[in-house]
Amino acid sequence: MRGTSLLGFRELVDDLGGDSDALLRMAHLSPDTIGDHDSFISYRSVVAVLEAAATATGAGDLGRRLAERQGLEILGPLGVAARTAATVGAALQSIERYMNVYSPALAVGVQAVPGESMAQLTWRLVDERPPPHRQAAELGLGVSVRVFQLLAGSDFHPVSVQLRHEPLVDPESYAEYFGCRVDCSADVYGFRFPASVLTRRLSADGSVHAVVQDYLSTIAVPVETATTDAVVQLIRRMLPTGTLDLDLVAGHLAQHRRTLQRQLAEQGTTFATLVDEVRREEALRRLQETDMSFGQLSGLLGFSEQSAFTRACRRWFDAPPKEVRAARGSG
Repeated sequence: MRGTSLLGFRELVDDLGGDSDALLRMAHLSPDTIGDHDSFISYRSVVAVLEAAATATGAGDLGRRLAERQGLEILGPLGVAARTAATVGAALQSIERYMNVYSPALAVGVQAVPGESMAQLTWRLVDERPPPHRQAAELGLGVSVRVFQLLAGSDFHPVSVQLRHEPLVDPESYAEYFGCRVDCSADVYGFRFPASVLTRRLSADGSVHAVVQDYLSTIAVPVETATTDAVVQLIRRMLPTGTLDLDLVAGHLAQHRRTLQRQLAEQGTTFATLVDEVRREEALRRLQETDMSFGQLSGLLGFSEQSAFTRACRRWFDAPPKEVRAARGSG
């Protein structure tokens, strides 16, 4: 990630009575890189230092507090491309397309279905098995809302916000912060907003926008085929229905099952492997971040019975679900 991902971190932590430089050293981060767009730092170190800082300062809302100190400027030339676009939608397309210039570890997407009044923004870490990142996610969503406000107007507020984890502080503070309903234990990190926002005009500068887009094209990291990501997204969506199978996923992608199998093989994986990986990731997250019952969780993961979930946990973690949950406070 760019060093600007932690812009304002040292000042915030010090204001809260913490020792920012000590926390940075513990996460193997040089204070000189913080806030520097030309410096790249490990996304795992960023995630780790945010979690450590929240614990050290007692500020469970540290990620959201840091978001108040950041904005479009952390994106560097990507932010310039957004500001000079013709519409809010075009600005977001630039951010989505070139996000890996800022950080290959992050993905931001906007889904707007023609004819529907609501659109959806999603935020996620690209890593298939990311570390616990609740503070980073709240930082990412907080900054995303601020970017919308800078582009669409200070009156912008989401219609609803989705968090994959349970509240870290008073639940009411989330609604006050985002100005809308906040749904926890959701399937994604993101927020819904009126699709009409995407058509709002900006003070565009077409010549600057074109130059910046050309520059971003030269430094963007090539994106591999999205087949695996698309399959993983469908697996997450279909697991709770109990009707997940290869034919169904292939149908949603308008492909023959053999074509999909071949494409996955070319990417070094299989459908069964992806299902198992998604189940493992979701199981670990729900066990660590929620108090969902084991029976409910086994159904959410698409297991026919709780005993099958228990066996899978022993295979994944060398421990039954109860022990995995009990260990969450010791990590």
